[in-house]
Amino acid sequence: MNNENLREHAEGAVRTLLRWINEKECHRPGLEDTPARVVRALKEMTVGYHQDPKEILGTVFEEKYDEMVLVQGIRFHSMCEHHMMPFSGTADVAYIPNSRGLIVGLSKIPRLVECFARRLQVQERMTKQIAEALEEHLKPLGVGVVVRGHHACCEQRGVRSRNLMVTSDLRGVFRDKPEVRAEFLALARGGVD
Repeated sequence: MNNENLREHAEGAVRTLLRWINEKECHRPGLEDTPARVVRALKEMTVGYHQDPKEILGTVFEEKYDEMVLVQGIRFHSMCEHHMMPFSGTADVAYIPNSRGLIVGLSKIPRLVECFARRLQVQERMTKQIAEALEEHLKPLGVGVVVRGHHACCEQRGVRSRNLMVTSDLRGVFRDKPEVRAEFLALARGGVD
């Protein structure tokens, strides 16, 4: 099935969902273009499937820098794979370059977060994927990732409670050296919420 046929099927599925929730007037002006809009929005919100972390982190610079590099308060929007409802928040991402001092450009870390956020996700996996990609492609001495998220699936259905979910992934010196862990977590706590 080609992309055009898949798009038509997806739009048909949206029309079916509209009828299923008892919206009988799928052809009224406000809903007429909704199936196409939903399909375009879903494609945009899942663009991360077409992004490659290796390409994002492919350009490195040797700077002989041996201290923590932290990008704080990276805003993201994702979709829960269980209910296909949004969750959003911030990520604090840090690494300590290896003995060669390999660093990446500042924009690469937010792009990496975006790459994994723009997929159907669970926050725990997204946190791990960000850390794994940095570890694999930069070979740093350590990586620290803290993600804070608000989940519409908890806030708008089920328990209907607004809670902040916090996940972390600490690797290398961020896990093994208490002073590095403490420095990172202190800096991450001061981030944007």
